[in-house]
Amino acid sequence: MATLVFDIETSALPADQFDEAQQEYLFRECGKIADETGREARRAELRQMFNLWPFTAQVVCIAMLNAESQRGQSLFLAEDFREELDDVSPVKYIACSDESELLTQFWDAARKFDSVVTFNGRGFDVPFIYLRSAILNVPISKKNWLGYRYATEPHCDLAEQLTFYSVSGRDGAARRFNLDFYCKAFGIESPKSHGVTGMDVNNLMKEGKFKEIAEYCMRDVRATTELYRIWKERLAGIK
Repeated sequence: MATLVFDIETSALPADQFDEAQQEYLFRECGKIADETGREARRAELRQMFNLWPFTAQVVCIAMLNAESQRGQSLFLAEDFREELDDVSPVKYIACSDESELLTQFWDAARKFDSVVTFNGRGFDVPFIYLRSAILNVPISKKNWLGYRYATEPHCDLAEQLTFYSVSGRDGAARRFNLDFYCKAFGIESPKSHGVTGMDVNNLMKEGKFKEIAEYCMRDVRATTELYRIWKERLAGIK
């Protein structure tokens, strides 16, 4: 059974893309802050949070691997980006002209897989790409990735598996850690070891460093794939 491991990177849409009513809605709480410095600080925080919402951000990269063959691709948005494809490498870096093309290529690839593995995909990646695809009218080839939460097929979300579905709450023995922390605990190379994190994506987009985003996203996927292997060998089946 073919298993797809994937991760996405997102980048906030410009605030001026939203009309006056939308901006008032998004920044409404800032008006309650009397101090101008505090008000601007909160506006900056909210703009950073735009990355988290599919109505205020776009998908700029999706990296994916076949968990069995280790072959895959990293689809990424780029302006006038050209690169020769390496037919020998098991991973292809493919530039897309816009988000619709990126999502279309992803769903075309996803249809070939029976199951999917993510880290926090149930809470973020999957609903994000579902909603962005709907907004852009891109057909979704897999609509069952948010099914029964307490099942690992067709979607195994490692963030839920490693917390045993939040069995001990926020501060108990099975509290949730980020991917970087789990990787270091299990002896996996952290995707952040090259100095790039998800917080850098907005700036990397502005600087035109599109390939760096694609490479970082693929490191996330490789780490998730290795974490999945460890979970499958040592923890799968615990109830």
